[in-house]
Amino acid sequence: MTAKSARRPGPGHPITIEANPARVVVTVGGRIVADTRRALTMREAALPPVQYVPRDDVDMTLLVRSDHATYCPYKGDCSYYSIPVGGERSANAVWTYEVPYPDVAAIRGYLAFCPQRVDAIALA
Repeated sequence: MTAKSARRPGPGHPITIEANPARVVVTVGGRIVADTRRALTMREAALPPVQYVPRDDVDMTLLVRSDHATYCPYKGDCSYYSIPVGGERSANAVWTYEVPYPDVAAIRGYLAFCPQRVDAIALA
């Protein structure tokens, strides 16, 4: 097994996390899965911005924890949830860093949604 190496964000791989003042609503299969005015927007290197939603503002009854897991050297170990009301397309649609690295500690207790695996992530 290869040891995991942690990296710190910097000029070559910047990461910023800011409060998003907009309302963020995530829908899947005609259901509102998340609705918040307390989202955090993460901007990471050249990747599209990601909305992280507080767990308290997500309907956790619609999610099922999956066995899928990944690792990011900048954020840490990542766990996933599926959204059964969205069918196969919504498998592993939600991710979370339950114990994120210190540089991104603000996303602890937050969930992110894959735009291609949900119906919409609307910002208003």
